[in-house]
Amino acid sequence: MIYLDNAASTQIYEEVLNSMLPYLKEQYGNPSSIHRYGRLSRKAIEKARRQIASLINADPSEVLITSGGTESNNTALKGLTGNHVYGHIITSLVEHDAILEPCKELSKNGFDIDYLPVNKFGMVNPSDLQKCISQKTNLVSIMFGNNEVGTIQPIFELAKICHEYKIPFHTDAVQAVGKIPINVKDLGIDLLSISSHKLNGPKGIGALYIKNGIGLDPVILGGGQEHGLRSGTENVANIVGFGKACEIAQNNLQKNISHLEMLRNKLIEKILNNIPEVYLNGHPKVRLPHNAHFTFLGVNGEDLIIKLDEYGIAASTGSACSVNTQKASHVLQAMGFSHEQITGSLRLTVGTLNNKSEIDDAVDVLKKIVHELRAVSPYKEKYSFVSKN
Repeated sequence: MIYLDNAASTQIYEEVLNSMLPYLKEQYGNPSSIHRYGRLSRKAIEKARRQIASLINADPSEVLITSGGTESNNTALKGLTGNHVYGHIITSLVEHDAILEPCKELSKNGFDIDYLPVNKFGMVNPSDLQKCISQKTNLVSIMFGNNEVGTIQPIFELAKICHEYKIPFHTDAVQAVGKIPINVKDLGIDLLSISSHKLNGPKGIGALYIKNGIGLDPVILGGGQEHGLRSGTENVANIVGFGKACEIAQNNLQKNISHLEMLRNKLIEKILNNIPEVYLNGHPKVRLPHNAHFTFLGVNGEDLIIKLDEYGIAASTGSACSVNTQKASHVLQAMGFSHEQITGSLRLTVGTLNNKSEIDDAVDVLKKIVHELRAVSPYKEKYSFVSKN
């Protein structure tokens, strides 16, 4: 298998798995217990919290452990707005469903939601945010890097505008944390969502950075764990693995960025030079180092994925989290793409464990598949696909 779907999930590092095993076997105590077993589990959690905080230059007390990016996003939106009977939230048209769906629910409960447009690269204009803010605005939530096309948003400028009006700024940074340097203090971020399995950690665990002084209402009630913000017995093994993954990401950040960019650029160059009528989507330069998103005219993206899988290559058209809905990409729609451009989209995302030869092999297979599919495409005469190949 050649795995090029690292935006959906990443392979857990062996070192991460090994760090988890003692808390699945010998050290199985409940962290809320006061005996030795419990104390060892509590100590492990607090170490992991420090590792997570260090990756984004936060204080450990500002890290809330969650079950992943979706819960972190829901907690940020609902926790911050929970004590308001009405209000105003500003987000963008290209957010993940883990932001859009909570916003829909809040809209039903009386909140006004404004969705900022994006340009052809999927980027928000900070001036649009400034125009949209009102006295009712409770929160602004704009994702750090897009999960489909990889465009990085102007986070510093957006957060600065929010602070001018004393409005909290949240960013869904699930695709960005561990892939690029993020300093929440320098960027002026108030809340930030992280997911472990996007950076070679275990699934089912994540975190929400909450700047000191930002008050949130708990979304999950019960025994009062996580300083009363998220009740429930902690998943110690996964938390430990998450912390270890963050430590590894921080220690190898620049090396990993160079590796990912090299593979991504090689992938983009080979595809654009070897396959006709293909277009790179998202910003050409201001993009996540692991993301390459294309439109193959005259080809259905779902057909591409199925054929690639037959050759042992894993890819996707966009968000794996909403794959069962079979809906057109709202991200590409917001960028002004036509139906034909949307249906011909393919996302290829590299990881730290990929290598150059895999890129060469994947592009060779992709070229062959695209040629075969275009030979029977109703658009072949329009674009002369067969003669070009």
